[in-house]
Amino acid sequence: MKELTRSLALLILLPSLATGFAQNAQTGSPAPSHKKSAAPKTAQPSVEDQIRSLREQMQEQIDQLKQQLSDRDRQLQSAQQSAAEAQQAAQQAEAAAAQNAQTVTETTQQVNKLQGAVGALQTSNTTLTATVRTQQKQVHEALAIPDLIRYKGVTLSPLGSFLAGETAWRQRATGGGINTPFTSIPLADQSQYYYSEFYGSGRQSRIALLASGALDNMTIRGYYEADFLGTGITSNNNQSNSYALRQRQVWAQAALDNGWTFTGGQMWSLATENLSGIQNITEGVPLSIDPAYTPGFVWTRQYGFRVTKSFSNRLFIGAAAENPQTPSVVGQGIPDNFLVGQAGNGGGLYNPTANYSSNVAPDMLAKVVLEPGWGHYELFGIARFFRARVYPNAVYKTVGSTTTVSGSSAGAYNDTTTGGGIGGSFRVPTFAKHLDVGLKGLWGDGIGRYGDSQIADTTVRPDGQLALVHGFSALSTLEYHPTPRMNIYANYGGDYAGRKYFITGPGKSVGYGSPYDVESGCATEAVPGTGTPGYSPGSSSKCTADTRYVTSLMLGYWYDFYRGPGGRLRQGIQYSLMDRSIWSGASTVPTTADNMFWTSFRYYLP
Repeated sequence: MKELTRSLALLILLPSLATGFAQNAQTGSPAPSHKKSAAPKTAQPSVEDQIRSLREQMQEQIDQLKQQLSDRDRQLQSAQQSAAEAQQAAQQAEAAAAQNAQTVTETTQQVNKLQGAVGALQTSNTTLTATVRTQQKQVHEALAIPDLIRYKGVTLSPLGSFLAGETAWRQRATGGGINTPFTSIPLADQSQYYYSEFYGSGRQSRIALLASGALDNMTIRGYYEADFLGTGITSNNNQSNSYALRQRQVWAQAALDNGWTFTGGQMWSLATENLSGIQNITEGVPLSIDPAYTPGFVWTRQYGFRVTKSFSNRLFIGAAAENPQTPSVVGQGIPDNFLVGQAGNGGGLYNPTANYSSNVAPDMLAKVVLEPGWGHYELFGIARFFRARVYPNAVYKTVGSTTTVSGSSAGAYNDTTTGGGIGGSFRVPTFAKHLDVGLKGLWGDGIGRYGDSQIADTTVRPDGQLALVHGFSALSTLEYHPTPRMNIYANYGGDYAGRKYFITGPGKSVGYGSPYDVESGCATEAVPGTGTPGYSPGSSSKCTADTRYVTSLMLGYWYDFYRGPGGRLRQGIQYSLMDRSIWSGASTVPTTADNMFWTSFRYYLP
């Protein structure tokens, strides 16, 4: 800055000096003389005065320049400071703008969230209002029309109870009431083959009660079910038509939250098909008015202890030990030198007119159920254990109506035979769940008791040992639901028993379905038998026929006139064509058929 000041002062001084020297030169050199009037002379300043004056002027100019430079420095500093402040302000403004933008974004997001929350709250409020109204209605209905009865933490429900008025008509009489004895459909040698029968009854009316209590980790249940299809010594169709109450199901259950279930008591067999899962009260009983259901249906209702496990409600497994029973040993020419049980002992609370086998072990069953998302599939197995007491040295001789026994019990022994079978079923919904298609069956040896017709489990060898009869049962079903109130059904199925016989001599045999059976009289009507006059239909002694199979084609419908809080009012009609075929004997192959109709009018408790 000092160098610059000096340079400026020098530049200003040089012209001034040149001017002074020029004036001095002009003063020292006389000008050309002109002829003019002489004027008075004025005193001129001296050189020192001029220099002094010049210095003062220069100093004054320098001072002015210094002042200007100082002012400019101050202005420059001020401008720099202002620029710095402006830059800082700009940076602050930029930061503030960015912060404001972030704030605006966050605010927008919060506003959007708030709007969404408000919308959800409005929707939730609407839903909550509807839920509260529904719950208020349910509470009101539960108080006014309770579905369950609550007693000390236990709920009671009459699930399955109904009152029924039903009729049965058959082309060929069986004497079975509304319940059909499938293996007793009369052949042409029997009087009943030639006339029909009609029965009306309310005996299938059912009483049921389900009790359920929820605990911390399980639900305990008890179930009771009964109808009036039992008989007593005073039961008749005369004036009051009175029949005894009959136990159908009585069981207790513990269902754990982890999927394990333990059930004990009288119940449907584990071999019976389920509609869903493997639990009790989900049995797939055919839609039949006939209390005997239909040939081909695999079932029993008996004591059992059952353990089941559910895996994510997709896979179910179960095992059961169930009450065994060997029905009457069937066949022709059967010897008398064996025992499988005895008639019921009245002191033991058994029916003295019925036979009870002395069993070595319970029937053992295992079952697997799969529900992959479409349909219901089952696979099961049955193991059965038969026992007889054999007397090889006992001799029975029958002459007319007199039987004599000789020999001794020496060498008597117990003979045990193992039988069983394998079965399965499937049921799938089709046509938008309006049509259910199903097929089920059982195949094996000694499994006739689990078939609906009860054809044959076992016969006997000539030495008195048990011989199991091979058989199978199969049933196909179609169930159409055009509306929630209408069910139309069709069933076709049958039970089969194979031949099991042993040749004992020329034209002679022992066992079941022997080709030596006498059947020459199966096509000729016999005269009435002896006994109660008018109530002893006749049959031919020359028709020793063993049933080969029983089949049935069944068509029917159920329609609910009313279904709601007040219960259900239902009506149904059913038709069945029943065929019974006999194993061919020495002459003919007897067969028979029976057309049957049922009607039902029922009220189910809600």
